[in-house]
Amino acid sequence: MAEPGGGRPVTVSDVQQLVRRKDEIEAQIKACYELLEGQKGVGMHEPLVDAEGFPRADIDLYQVRTARHNIICLQNDHKAVMKQVEEALHKLHAREKEKHARDEAEALAEAMSQQSLPQAFAKVNAVTPGSPASVSGLQVDDEIVEFGSVNANNFQNLQNIATVVQHSEGRPLSVTVIRGGRRVHVGLTPKRWSGKGLLGCNIIPLQR
Repeated sequence: MAEPGGGRPVTVSDVQQLVRRKDEIEAQIKACYELLEGQKGVGMHEPLVDAEGFPRADIDLYQVRTARHNIICLQNDHKAVMKQVEEALHKLHAREKEKHARDEAEALAEAMSQQSLPQAFAKVNAVTPGSPASVSGLQVDDEIVEFGSVNANNFQNLQNIATVVQHSEGRPLSVTVIRGGRRVHVGLTPKRWSGKGLLGCNIIPLQR
């Protein structure tokens, strides 16, 4: 049987196929030994001639010789398949290690890219439960990098945010924040609610 995956990576399916082949060979070897057992318990090495040197008449010599020959061939096949199973498992394991290393490298690259986050200009320091801000998913300590059209480049004071909120009542605003070192987008709709203001959160400017 040819080695699995010639020119392509070894898969779990290849290994399963080899194990099935191994099981088939073992079953064939067992059947051959049972056949020998049925011939007066003749094994692999008992003589096939009687005391006078004549072929034994109490057994089917052809069947015995065929079974013995098949056992030798099958045992060689079994040895070869076991070697293939071992090699395939080794390759599979090596590829898993490679994949793990690649995943770690990708995670590191992502972490590095997160370090170049945009500059925040304000921070959320209070969110009232049940408010539009709370419903949108805004959280305390979120650092704001974009609030509608306001960003670090054009932000002067909190009045900039207040103006955007007043002009966006009832309409969703795109808000981008930094949370736990990651960029998070929030859809915030300023509107009347049971509490004070249109947002229900407190925002303070960040001193840079």
